[in-house]
Amino acid sequence: MLRGYPVPLAPHNTPDLQNGARLYAQNCASCHGLSGNGQGPDARGLDPAPIDFTDAERARQRSLFGLYQVIGQGLDGTAMQSFSDLPAQDRWDLAAYTGSFAFDDVARGEKIWESDASIRAQFPDLTAWSSMTPVILASKVRPDKADAVFAFLRRHPEAIAKASGGSLDLARTKLDESLAAYRAGQKSAAKDLALSAYLDGFEPFEALLGTRDADLLSSIERSMAQLRDAIDKNRPVSDVESQIKTLKVQFAQAEAILVPDNASGASAFVGAFTILLREGLEAILIIVAMIAFLRKAERPEVMSYVHGGWITALIAGGVTWFAATYIIGISGASRELTEGFGSLFAAAILLFVGLWMHGKSRVDEWQRYIRETMNKALSRGSAWFLFGLAFLVVYREVFETILFFAALWSDDTGVSIIAGSGAALLLLAALAWAMLRYSRKLQIRKFFAYSSALMIVLTVVLTGKGIGALQEAGMLDVTPLKDFPRISMLGIYPALQPILAQVLVVAVIGLGFWLIGKGHDGERPKDRHTV
Repeated sequence: MLRGYPVPLAPHNTPDLQNGARLYAQNCASCHGLSGNGQGPDARGLDPAPIDFTDAERARQRSLFGLYQVIGQGLDGTAMQSFSDLPAQDRWDLAAYTGSFAFDDVARGEKIWESDASIRAQFPDLTAWSSMTPVILASKVRPDKADAVFAFLRRHPEAIAKASGGSLDLARTKLDESLAAYRAGQKSAAKDLALSAYLDGFEPFEALLGTRDADLLSSIERSMAQLRDAIDKNRPVSDVESQIKTLKVQFAQAEAILVPDNASGASAFVGAFTILLREGLEAILIIVAMIAFLRKAERPEVMSYVHGGWITALIAGGVTWFAATYIIGISGASRELTEGFGSLFAAAILLFVGLWMHGKSRVDEWQRYIRETMNKALSRGSAWFLFGLAFLVVYREVFETILFFAALWSDDTGVSIIAGSGAALLLLAALAWAMLRYSRKLQIRKFFAYSSALMIVLTVVLTGKGIGALQEAGMLDVTPLKDFPRISMLGIYPALQPILAQVLVVAVIGLGFWLIGKGHDGERPKDRHTV
């Protein structure tokens, strides 16, 4: 029947319950009542009486698709008329709203949804959401659990779009709401909705899209930044509308790439390998520099603090993965804020360490430091400082890697992802071994010069990444730079704010180097000491 006479089994876009509430008040409340109990002012004398949507027993037998059909066709032998004149999306909005009256345990349903992957698997898309009834779900889980899940999903259908692979319906819906708010002169709401379109609608697919089409990912992120900038600068409505149309075209391209059929073992392997190598390299460089320094200082008793820091970070990463998978949901904003503040804090510490190492690149300064301040500098307090630095730089990378892998993982590509991760770990271990071995042969002056340069470069990189992440979280404004390159590995983004922050950091570094050089007297003695 469906093949012969196609009927839409699900809405094209995520239903808008606010629009559904407005339509219900205009067309339905007079008979069914504002609360849906079937006791509206026009219900008297109707035979049969209007449906009581708050009757949970009947609601358990009813799907939203059934409600959608009745709204469009009416019901013979009753006062229920057809509302076929309403657009299809309005009828779905109305069905979603009327289907939300019977169940009210929304908070519990949300916890179940976020913590139980088997429940989420029952609703792979909006078609399953619209055709499923509570009684069907209750045959697989406890009835009270099924009722709670339906209470949440019928009030928050956007959760389906967010969980379904490759669907950017939520992002489109938020963009439409943003445009409507901008047309109404509500600039602040329009800006918040545009940000939500990115963080809630698009950001969960960012990692997967980056492994399949990095150029398209960069284009979408640039277009999102330009949309926010247009809203900030009160551009004409036509400009905002044009930018949103561009984004929708890009979303369609992204969905074609994100469909599960396009997943392959090779792309999963490459994605896992590059993500882990990219995220792990920064942490490896800093940890190796710390270990090499402690070897030079002949302080093996402090080494355990460094190792304890990065090992604790890995354990904390495992706990984060468990919590994000089974207990809580980590929003896009939380992810970007964690990355942003973590990057800036690490950059501040590395700036201090880099300037300090540059100051010790002269042999006389190093010998004086060893003789006068080593015992004090590597006291218990400083050892815990090293622990904290090791933890911070590793956990920041582990946190981002976990969220990337959560987006990449599927049953079909799991083996490839594990293989790609293993290859990246082997390469990182080889790099760490080579750097530690080579550092033993470096002269003191060269060791501190190279180490300080490494810290300074990472400071500039992390500053750009931190500012970029805070912009994506909506904490900082975005001023796009047209045709400017995006090199995320170096913290370079096509926006004015991160570039200015990096220039400022370079200026501070230059001033620090100048002050350190001015403080040294005499010629640098020949250095025959080795690390």
